[in-house]
Amino acid sequence: MNAKELFNQTTFECSKLITNRYSTSFSLGIKSLDKKFHYPIYAIYGFVRYADEIVDTFHEKDKASLLQDFKEQTYEAIEQEISLNPVLHCFQMVVNEYQIDHALIEAFLHSMEMDLQDLDYSQSVYEEYIYGSAEVVGLMCLKIFCEGDEQEYQELLPAAKSLGSAFQKVNFLRDIKSDYYERGRVYFPGVDFNDFSFSHKEKIEQDIQKDFDHAYEGIVNLPRGARWGVYLAYTYYLKLFDKIKKFPPNKILEERVRVTDSKKLFLLLGSYVKHQFNTL
Repeated sequence: MNAKELFNQTTFECSKLITNRYSTSFSLGIKSLDKKFHYPIYAIYGFVRYADEIVDTFHEKDKASLLQDFKEQTYEAIEQEISLNPVLHCFQMVVNEYQIDHALIEAFLHSMEMDLQDLDYSQSVYEEYIYGSAEVVGLMCLKIFCEGDEQEYQELLPAAKSLGSAFQKVNFLRDIKSDYYERGRVYFPGVDFNDFSFSHKEKIEQDIQKDFDHAYEGIVNLPRGARWGVYLAYTYYLKLFDKIKKFPPNKILEERVRVTDSKKLFLLLGSYVKHQFNTL
């Protein structure tokens, strides 16, 4: 391995470490993909995770300046095909190799900028945020899975967007406590968490279920090397969603719902059997 190859591999390993540290669910999902997809998807996750950290974590810093700097470094890395920031270097490699549309990156960064603003989330703003924060991430991953097959990408695109949407909306429900009480964010249109009722929660859940149902239609048609890993992430989030549905509104505001590691292992084994016997 020459020096350049060592540098490239090391940057991918950095994003792999980030994924493993931040998300057990996505780490297992990625490991369940064909090996050729591991590093590219780690690179996508590392990029979006660090951008999200800027807006969610560093409260004592000038987040707007940090995010703007991150954005400029991202485009500079893509254009110059190199960065000394390991997360951005491996991300630019994936963007350039798989010809990921820059509009997807722009939409994602725009949603991160929205998190720095005190917005009234009307239905249109809500949909705009979800598209940029979650749906486009699914589309970046889909671009990798389709490996240049544009027809396949276009056919699977709507379901990939629904899967990203479902994941994000479940996150919104799971993270109400931290989003509302720590960051002052209310993403759901027309919802007042000081008066969060069963009817509000049920309406949100019905919307999420539609996304999950539509997403499943796309998962079963994914390339085989991607199908199990994506299905596994789907089952994790569906189990989390099922637990959330059993919680009353007041408990959602007080407690962050989780899926235990033992349950994740059970889902892993169950999804593997279905994948092996082609019964997803």
